Amino acid sequence: MESSQTALGTAYLRAAHQMLDGEPKLLDDPVAITLLGPDAWGRIQANADAYRTPIAESLRAHVVLRSRFAEDRLADAVSRGITQYILLGAGLDTFAFRQPQWAQSLRILEVDHAQTQLLKRQLMNAADLAPPANVNYLGMDFERESLQECLLRHDVAVDEATFFSWLGVTMYLRESAINAVLRFVAGFPAGSEIVLTFAQPDEKADGVSFFTPAAMEIKLRRAGFSSIDFLPPKEAEIRYFSQRPMDLPVPKRTAIVAAQV
Repeated sequence: MESSQTALGTAYLRAAHQMLDGEPKLLDDPVAITLLGPDAWGRIQANADAYRTPIAESLRAHVVLRSRFAEDRLADAVSRGITQYILLGAGLDTFAFRQPQWAQSLRILEVDHAQTQLLKRQLMNAADLAPPANVNYLGMDFERESLQECLLRHDVAVDEATFFSWLGVTMYLRESAINAVLRFVAGFPAGSEIVLTFAQPDEKADGVSFFTPAAMEIKLRRAGFSSIDFLPPKEAEIRYFSQRPMDLPVPKRTAIVAAQV
């Protein structure tokens, strides 16, 4: 149930970004409010002060930034021929509902705990949101089943160049589970890519796995990735924050990385 609550909280942060923060948005995600149902708007408005604390704004900035960065990298990947997109720990992600024209040829696979996917389907049904035709939902527990077993069980092509996003998950997994996923993804054909987030050791956050950027780079290279691009705070500021209001803080730590096979 914890996974479902984390996914719900993240969706509320994305929805709050649409309601409380200025234009242009870091992430245009109007579907987040629709998915959360008619009471979401009132709940966010009633707790607006709580959403505007420094800690809440910092967390919200991170949540929307990681999705924006992943979707930007996905667009680049599609332009070079990627046709399969796998969201690991998809939660209540809404990309499939607001996918742009360039994504229509994608096969989108959302992987997460069965309980979280049940919550998503309940919310979808209540909001009258039909699953897009190019999306499939795959249940998996990252601590108890390998990603390879999950994908093969669902007849997913593992010999096709693929884009993966793995956002807000690694800090809750044991290092052995993280390593297994990275090694498997690095075994996909050349051109495959993963965007993931990680927590640094000095962060005061719940979790079991923490890495410095240097340690994460070593881990990715040992897994088999050849090209690694972190999103450091200065680059994030230039690319995503400099042309919008100063209502959300620029991240102070490097917590997002893209790695290509």
